[in-house]
Amino acid sequence: MKYVKVETVLPDNLIKEIQKYIQGEYIYIPSQAEKKKRWGENSGSRSYIQGRNEEIRNKHSNGFKIKDLAEEFFLSIDSIKKIVYTKDK
Repeated sequence: MKYVKVETVLPDNLIKEIQKYIQGEYIYIPSQAEKKKRWGENSGSRSYIQGRNEEIRNKHSNGFKIKDLAEEFFLSIDSIKKIVYTKDK
């Protein structure tokens, strides 16, 4: 994020109006085009976990036991059950 001096981008009357509410603090103004992304979309974690969960579901449907899947993927048995028994969104 880049900081910009307010005097270079806003008119004086707007600066004075903002100063009625906040003085000497930083303020973040998001862009209008900015769309909020869901958790993990920027880093790729979301797609990694979706792929891992799909692999767990496939292995379970091919006969792998929940206990074995928990050991293989380093997850608790309850976590594997949640993955296996819930539908992917």
